[in-house]
Amino acid sequence: MDRSIWLKEIRRINEEQETLLAPSYDEHWGTIAPLHQQYFERFLSLCPPQGHLLDAACGTGKYWSLILASGRTVFGIDQSHGALLRAQEKFPDVLTKKVGLQEMDYDEVFSAAVCIDAMEMICPEGWPLAMHNLYRAIEPKGHLYFTVELTGERDVQEAFAEGQRMGLPVVYGEAEWLEEGGYCWGRGGCYHYYPEMKQVREWVRQADLNVIEEQADAEYHHFLVQK
Repeated sequence: MDRSIWLKEIRRINEEQETLLAPSYDEHWGTIAPLHQQYFERFLSLCPPQGHLLDAACGTGKYWSLILASGRTVFGIDQSHGALLRAQEKFPDVLTKKVGLQEMDYDEVFSAAVCIDAMEMICPEGWPLAMHNLYRAIEPKGHLYFTVELTGERDVQEAFAEGQRMGLPVVYGEAEWLEEGGYCWGRGGCYHYYPEMKQVREWVRQADLNVIEEQADAEYHHFLVQK
């Protein structure tokens, strides 16, 4: 199986799943976790008082109420049309655009940017481009807050072995997950990629971004970086 074709199909499936989940997303995942809240507030404290922020892979606009309450404005992008429709139902005055992290081409339009709980959907080939696009989108000295999902090393090993067994063109760190747990390679699962933090820091460096703070909890590694 050609890897580029496989990744294109995986991305299509992810977009479909995000759209299907959009109507009930807030009910199940609408609560902001403590460390997410802490880092988001720290991020906001570094943004200009009347700044215009980019929420990249914004989903249903989970963090928009915090941005708007701070006196700033927000623009949301996402690859899922369904997620954007739900976000616009909640925040009809916020502008959005259907575009993926790999395709966005803004040039120093935003004061700062966030990309929360989304980079796990980006394949390793897409990481450098996504980071470069985020770098380009924000103004000089602007900040970016993004998260990287974590999982156990044993889970990564088992997912890689299963993908190889099925003859899929996987690289280490890639997995597809069923909602109830376990793997579903090639059967419509939600693609996830779990890079090592050393590699993430290298991609950040290659994008000419500087790590200001980073911290991990049980599920995510949080990065606050600056252009």
